[in-house]
Amino acid sequence: MPDKRRLLVTGGAGFIGSHLCERLLEGGSEVLCVDNFYTGSRRNVTHLIANTDFELMRHDVCFPLYVEVNEIFNLACPASPIHYQRDPVQTTKTGVHGAINMLGLAKRVKAKILQASTSEVYGDPTVHPQSEEYWGNVNPIGPRSCYDEGKRCAETLFFDYHRQHKLQIKVARIFNTYGPRMHPDDGRVVSNFILQALRNQDITLYGTGEQTRSFCYVDDLVSGLMALMDTSEAVTGPINIGNPQEFSIRQLAEIVVDLVGSRSAIVHKPLPVDDPRQRQPDIAKATALIGWRPVTDLRSGLTKTIAYFDGLLGHPRQLPHQA
Repeated sequence: MPDKRRLLVTGGAGFIGSHLCERLLEGGSEVLCVDNFYTGSRRNVTHLIANTDFELMRHDVCFPLYVEVNEIFNLACPASPIHYQRDPVQTTKTGVHGAINMLGLAKRVKAKILQASTSEVYGDPTVHPQSEEYWGNVNPIGPRSCYDEGKRCAETLFFDYHRQHKLQIKVARIFNTYGPRMHPDDGRVVSNFILQALRNQDITLYGTGEQTRSFCYVDDLVSGLMALMDTSEAVTGPINIGNPQEFSIRQLAEIVVDLVGSRSAIVHKPLPVDDPRQRQPDIAKATALIGWRPVTDLRSGLTKTIAYFDGLLGHPRQLPHQA
C-alpha cells in the first residue's frame, strides 16, 4: 500500500485553512496544520484532533520550519482589513518572510507548493472583470498596502523560485470568500451584516452601497485550491478562484436581512480609504485549466453561514429560511 501524502497547511486553523485541512483528511492524506493563532482558532480544528492523520503545530511562518512534507499550502496571513491593519509591519513580514521560509522548505524537501494570493493584488481595478493578465491598480503606501503589496511580493518570490530553482509552484488569487468559521470580529462585510442582522442592529453600509463584490462559498473555494494543486507541473497560475456572480453591497445587505427576518435598518457611513469600487473575477482560466467553477449560490451559502453565526451567539433559533 503506497505511503500517504503528507501535506502542510500554514494558517490551517484559520477560516479557509480549517476547511482545507478537513477536506484533505477526507481525501486520505496526512495533514500537518501550522498556525500561530493570531487570527486562527483552535476551535476551528478541534473536531480534527482525534484523527490520527492530523497534527497541529503552533508556529509562526516568519521563522523557518523544518519538517518533511510532500506538498505545502501556504495560507498563513491575516486576510481582513481590521486584522492586517492592526500590525501592518507584521502583515508584510508574514507575506514576504513567510513566503521565503515556505519556499525554502519546499526547495529543501522538493515539495510542490501553493500560494494563497488574493484579488487585492488588483487593487482598485480599472479593468472589469479582472483577469490574471491585469497588473492591477494598487496604492503602494496606503493603509491596505501591507497586505496588497505583501501578497504581490510573495507572488514575485514564487515565480522567481520557479524560474531560478525549478520549484513546482501554484498561485491562486482568492476573491471574497465566506462561510462557517469566519472570524466574528474580522470586519468583513458578510460577517458584519449577518451579526448585525441577528442582533437587529443597524446594517452599516460604507459609501452608497453600490460598490460590488463577488462572493464565493468556502466549500467551492477549497475545491478550487485542491484542483489547482493537483494539476500538472506546467500549470503554475496565477489562477483566479472566486465566484463571478457580482452583487452590490446593498443587495447583500438586503438578502441577509431577508434570510434572517431581521428588523435591522440600513445606515450609511463614509467609504474607507482605497476601498475597491468593483471586484469580480474572470475565471476562464480556472474553468479551462483546472476544470473548476463554483456551484453554491449566494442565498444557499448565506443560509449555512447565518446558521453558524446564530449558533455562535448562543441562542440558535428557527430562522425564517429554516421554516
